[in-house]
Amino acid sequence: MKFGVATFVTDDGIRPDALGKALEERGFDSLFLAEHSHIPASRETPYPRGELPRRYYRTLDPFVALAAAASVTSDLLLATGVALLIQRDVIHTANEVASLDLVSGGRVIFGVGVGWNREEMRNHGTDPRTRGALLDEQIQALKAIWTRDEAEFHGRHVDFDPIFLWPKPVQQPHPPIYVGGESPAALARLAEHGDGWLPRVGTDSAELRRVRGWLAEQGRQDVPFTIFGATKDRRELEGYAEAGVDRVTFLLPTLPEAETLAELDSLAREARL
Repeated sequence: MKFGVATFVTDDGIRPDALGKALEERGFDSLFLAEHSHIPASRETPYPRGELPRRYYRTLDPFVALAAAASVTSDLLLATGVALLIQRDVIHTANEVASLDLVSGGRVIFGVGVGWNREEMRNHGTDPRTRGALLDEQIQALKAIWTRDEAEFHGRHVDFDPIFLWPKPVQQPHPPIYVGGESPAALARLAEHGDGWLPRVGTDSAELRRVRGWLAEQGRQDVPFTIFGATKDRRELEGYAEAGVDRVTFLLPTLPEAETLAELDSLAREARL
């Protein structure tokens, strides 16, 4: 089982280049960065876990931050965990992901999810009621852009005539798309369009095994599982290993550099890296 880190990079925490270098030096295999473009001042959507933490208000653009980490590393996988694709222009995003994959030498994992903040979505012109259907079409459109010299897509929510877009990603046929979420809709998206699964911490071993078996029934035997936002609990980590999880990402708090490096040392000891 491999170990990575999931975190929010902000303007008052460790810089992304320093973080990337520290992760690679300590043997972590991946960096998963959260995304929020903004937080609406007037918000009715409740945060699922109490008061909204400060880091949500100050998140750097994940592709800028990951490019900075790419510039000082050679093997670290660079991932979004998760990109809010439903709030993004799909053509611009196709270019950003492909550009990052190019400059990093093919180290991108593109994690996507539907998000929870309905006011944030609406500010981008996204209807929360149809965000799942939108994401499904966006994933299909991305694959078309990345794999065809002349790509087009005609769906209910995404529609464009033939376009040219380079660069193409280094990874073939494209960077792996990891689907976040544990709902029936997210699992259907994973089976149909995903290359990997990002279940959140707290997803128990029985459910992980059930999903693994269900995917095999769909002809998807080789989908990698990455746990998102784990703790240092030894029993929890052993359960993930026994369930056949491929990677665990520890949830790294957003802290200044010195405190972050100390926490990474602690996490590396727990992972026995």
